[in-house]
Amino acid sequence: MNRREFVHTTAAVTAGITGLETPLRAWSTQSGEYLLRGATVYDGTGGPPIEADVLVTGDRIAEIARRINRPGTDVVDVRDRALAPGFIDIHTHTDLDLFVSPLAESKIRQGVTTEVTGQDGDSIGPWTPSAAESFRNRSNERYGFELSISELGDFFRAIERHGTAVNLASMVGQGTVREHVIGNGDRPADPEEIEQMRHLVTRAIQQGACGVSSGLEYVPGAFASLDELAAVAGPAAAQGLPYATHMRNEDDRVFAAIEEAINVGRLSGVPVQISHLKAQNQRNWWKAEPILHMLEAARADGVDVMYDRYPYVAFSTGLTNLFPVWSRDGGTTGLLTRLEQPDVAPAIETDVRAKVHALGSWDAVQVTSTADTTFAWAVGRKLGELAQERAVDPYALLLTLIVGNQGRCGMVGFGMSEENTQRFLAHPLGMVCSDGSALATEGPLSGGTPHPRSFGTFPRVLGHYCRERKAMPLQAAIHKMTGMPARRLRLAGRGVLEPGAFADLVIFDPTVVADRATFENPHQYPVGIEHVMVNGQFVLRNGGHTHALPGRIVKPAAR
Repeated sequence: MNRREFVHTTAAVTAGITGLETPLRAWSTQSGEYLLRGATVYDGTGGPPIEADVLVTGDRIAEIARRINRPGTDVVDVRDRALAPGFIDIHTHTDLDLFVSPLAESKIRQGVTTEVTGQDGDSIGPWTPSAAESFRNRSNERYGFELSISELGDFFRAIERHGTAVNLASMVGQGTVREHVIGNGDRPADPEEIEQMRHLVTRAIQQGACGVSSGLEYVPGAFASLDELAAVAGPAAAQGLPYATHMRNEDDRVFAAIEEAINVGRLSGVPVQISHLKAQNQRNWWKAEPILHMLEAARADGVDVMYDRYPYVAFSTGLTNLFPVWSRDGGTTGLLTRLEQPDVAPAIETDVRAKVHALGSWDAVQVTSTADTTFAWAVGRKLGELAQERAVDPYALLLTLIVGNQGRCGMVGFGMSEENTQRFLAHPLGMVCSDGSALATEGPLSGGTPHPRSFGTFPRVLGHYCRERKAMPLQAAIHKMTGMPARRLRLAGRGVLEPGAFADLVIFDPTVVADRATFENPHQYPVGIEHVMVNGQFVLRNGGHTHALPGRIVKPAAR
């Protein structure tokens, strides 16, 4: 099971989608002129706020001044409220979800105005003709809507036709490109194949990809060597765009994984963005400080390396990720075959039990989704508790879920410390990401028990880490959500508040803003986010979604 199968099992199959919501583009309101009166303005640069009025005309910020008089303008009183650039979620899995519901409810209500998808080595194209046909069939089966997509440009055009409340950017996935050229097998790429992969990456960047991503704990990206990764990332380096990596390891061998990521930057010249940086499992918590020293030293040595992180102590992935990479050679089919082989299955079990032991126990693994609704009894439950309740061995229960769902199960794993989470969020090299999707509290995107980050990431940073824990000043946190990712991805006119910039705005009450989603009950929207504008249109006004769909495909500025 690759990352895409996991994400969309969680978002779609568990929810029992049989058809798409009707596209809502016709409901969009036209951009007008708005005067936002008396805000505490955070401009996205990390500097201190100012008290000012903000005039929005069309899709742009027209003026920021202490006092603006504009007769006949729609005046919105935002005194005692923070006004910031709309948040840019630099690592998300919101892509096909927008065809299910373009409203992007759980992200808009967090203040997110731009989603950056195509992460963990997995993007919507480029696909071979057979893979594209398979996707068309699956999209028709799952969503009741045939999506004809072969490459990233097709995906962008489909989103534009359908409409979206959020802006969308995408990286191109190294795993997707490798599968296109080589398949899911564990073997080195030859020079001709590497050149084919570079060509596909170059074409995706020409179509608007904002970087290259890798997912080195997922098949087939995990089978790439350092030299292959550097070569495939090369076309991004030429455009000053980042290589974002879900590293090969985030626990016992995290130092080696970070060194590999840094070396991709050294060999190719590409800016390196480490995805959802962590030191996983209690025995590795001490590594947080040395990890940060490694990144600081690499930057001092000329490697442009930064990272992102979500504000939670648990990660989310596919349940098959508990199994060793070598057992997943050939994808889910290869794994299921090996589980039936008496000479191989015991070694797989040994590795899985060791991984769970490192997490702490089987109760550190919570099932978030299953493809087959007959296994719905497992959703939201921890494997240890569930196994004890059913009087079965936890590993045997795990196999029942994996085999019964053909690998398409999601999980949350509890493995990080609160102190390290705060340290990573506050460090100057770190940005904020959700690693989640645009979900909802009702309808087809409300199924399962997804990680709460899809509902609460940005308000949690503002409320829990800034206001309550004093981890960083509010202006620093906002910079990590706005100006930093915009600059990293070369998104001109985004992530800052200045005349001429796009009017992507979020207005919130800093004394109230907070997340409400929990691991037990994740389908809860945050509080304190009052207004959100995307390209000059209110998408959230007075806490209510307007059903406007002003989002756009956003692409990096030319270098």
